[in-house]
Amino acid sequence: MSVSVLSPSRLLGGVSGILQVASLLILLLLLIKAAQLYLHRQWLLKAFQQFPCPPSHWLFGHKQEFQQDQELQRIRKWVEMFPSACPLWLWGGKARVQLHDPDYMKVILGRSDPKSQDPYRFLAPWIGYGLLLLNGQTWFQHRRMLTPAFHYDILKPYVGLMADSVRVMLDKWEKLLGQDSPLEVFQHVSLMTLDTIMKCAFSHQGSIQVDRPSDPTEEGSTTEGGGAGEGQEEEALGFPGHPPFGQREAPGLPGPCCSGWACFRNHLDQMPYTTMCIKEALRLYPPVPGIGRELSTPVTFPDGRSLPKGITVMLSIYGLHHNPKVWPNPEVFDPSRFAPGSAQHSHAFLPFSGGSR
Repeated sequence: MSVSVLSPSRLLGGVSGILQVASLLILLLLLIKAAQLYLHRQWLLKAFQQFPCPPSHWLFGHKQEFQQDQELQRIRKWVEMFPSACPLWLWGGKARVQLHDPDYMKVILGRSDPKSQDPYRFLAPWIGYGLLLLNGQTWFQHRRMLTPAFHYDILKPYVGLMADSVRVMLDKWEKLLGQDSPLEVFQHVSLMTLDTIMKCAFSHQGSIQVDRPSDPTEEGSTTEGGGAGEGQEEEALGFPGHPPFGQREAPGLPGPCCSGWACFRNHLDQMPYTTMCIKEALRLYPPVPGIGRELSTPVTFPDGRSLPKGITVMLSIYGLHHNPKVWPNPEVFDPSRFAPGSAQHSHAFLPFSGGSR
């Protein structure tokens, strides 16, 4: 009898039965999941019925339209077609609404919706849950603790150190400009930035720009090495033989230059075109391309269109800055857009928009 119980035919029959039951369970789970995805997609289609968008594939969404090297061109094209907002289908049941209009973004930024976790979930194991990933009351508590560190009164003492580093760099440029040859400023600006960080963050005494051995090619001298350049840089820092910073004539400005925070503010007040160029460059190439939010409550936009709770919206800063409805000829570099008194940029410029604020 024991032989019949352990016979290969009975064992195979038992295994096949288990496999059949497992297959039925897997098929049932797949059907339930497919039904959930179908119902979720139908819900999204109903939620997006007021927001037209280009045709999408039922499974791959709009992914095929966004080639790796043509994504920005596609965004600009969509902004021209849908200047306020349009849905972007990532795949079958995954979609979000891209916002391109400043009035739409103002509505979202005025709410306290949590951040969309999809773009950030890969960063959590790396950077942990800090200001970038936190939401709600915990985010406000952490932000409140950091606020004093960035108060103007805390930053004022560093302005003089920053100005010193810039003055050293400018003195180097004054010497090199007489050579009637193009000047590559990348290395100079990088060294000046390192100099500023070392002074402000690490209390470094001295100047990295002065301590660094001079490159004869960079300094424009093939025989004297770094001596002449270092001497001029030391003078710029206020060493003997040179008036200290704040008591010398500032090029292009009437009278002697003031010192510290007042000097920095006076310089900014007298170079509005530089500020306009910086803002226009940030408009064309924003460092933050977009901000994701997940709606915690339904929202209604100024034109009457609405979205239900649970929809993910993406504030496309790149799309906003290239919106022809907001910026005439958006691909043209035109600093006059930010001229003082211009009403064009007051509500449609978000170079560094992040967090609930």
